Amino acid sequence: MKRRPSTSATDVDVLDELASAFAALRGADEVRSFLEDLCTPAELEAMTDRWRVVPLLMEQVPYREIHDRTAVSVTTIGRVARTIETGAGGYAAAIRRTRPRGA
Repeated sequence: MKRRPSTSATDVDVLDELASAFAALRGADEVRSFLEDLCTPAELEAMTDRWRVVPLLMEQVPYREIHDRTAVSVTTIGRVARTIETGAGGYAAAIRRTRPRGA
């Protein structure tokens, strides 16, 4: 995906608006519909690949085993792992709210 080199206040405002749009949706069905309208099939595949590996990384499953189980590239797994460690905390928050402890 091409990325425009910009971090202007306008971009931050639009990201905040997008986050608010997600927060305003009611339930997984509405979020799924919004995602399907917002994203291309390739973008959805990339996001679902990332999400698929998050719980495995949090369980300390080795990268190669995650790849063998999910067919997600080791490069993507590594990127997700770095984001879990140094990112904004979104993966951890989502996992806490969607996965029961010990599941």
